[in-house]
Amino acid sequence: MKFAARINSFLFQTQETVIDAIEQCKKIEGLTHLEFNYPEHFKDTKTEDIKAHFGRLKVNGVATRFRNEFIGGEFSNRDPAIRTKAVKLGKEAVDACRTLGGDTVTIWQSYDGFDYPFQLDYEKAWNKILSAIGEIADYAEDIKISIEYKPFEPRGTAVFDSIGTTLSAIKEMNRKNIGVTLDFCHMLMKHDSPAYALVQAAHMNALYGLHLNDGDSFMDNGLIFGTINTSRAFEFVYYLKKYKYDGVIFFDTFPVREKAADEIQANIEMLTAIDNAIDRVGLEVIEQTINRQDGAAVQQLIRSLMKNM
Repeated sequence: MKFAARINSFLFQTQETVIDAIEQCKKIEGLTHLEFNYPEHFKDTKTEDIKAHFGRLKVNGVATRFRNEFIGGEFSNRDPAIRTKAVKLGKEAVDACRTLGGDTVTIWQSYDGFDYPFQLDYEKAWNKILSAIGEIADYAEDIKISIEYKPFEPRGTAVFDSIGTTLSAIKEMNRKNIGVTLDFCHMLMKHDSPAYALVQAAHMNALYGLHLNDGDSFMDNGLIFGTINTSRAFEFVYYLKKYKYDGVIFFDTFPVREKAADEIQANIEMLTAIDNAIDRVGLEVIEQTINRQDGAAVQQLIRSLMKNM
């Protein structure tokens, strides 16, 4: 399995540089890949310097980060100059991804959304966003453009708020290189079933990325994967295996009191334990239980999975 860690887990705790964070990541057993945010990780560090420190690690991709001037919306902003800047930032993220040898640019729109009724012309906003992402995708024919949806936070409601909305947009944009990144916490916040969302994305051949974490569904907690919603984590990993997902798994967790390296290691160990337990119980046994559609039988399955961790 391929695992990537969150660079900001190190930066926010110790005020280290991006290069320092990479060096810390290289020491984590089982970690295979890096992911970067554009432009924040490139402001004080040259792309060539970042690449020179990879060592044994590879790069999965680059994620866009829209701050400050985009607070009124990135691609849906009423100011065409801001919208143009947002598209330019997306294209620059593609350039950085290419230089680093990655293959995926993840777009999370922090501010394309609304807080009040009558605040947004929904159809106009939808069309602006699809046009902008389509333009970035056309610029990046050799790179996967992956939309990371989130139902709310920082806006009251996001335009891309659910798996259904996001897949509808992907279908309408009709580009071969546009897909979705599923964030476990974001799915919980929307009350999307994580495994069901995964199946929907996989069914459309649109599953481009994973951000694994855990939480209570009321906020983006960013806790260690599988520690709160353990049975949902088992089901999610089962479907990853069923659909033979072979992409990178990015742990988007937020250590505050824990050491960053320790938390990343805990994520790797938890996912590995869940994966091994599923193998011990057997995919066939799990599928047979699912086909029974029996809630009581499911509880026996979950207990069996936990015993095999």
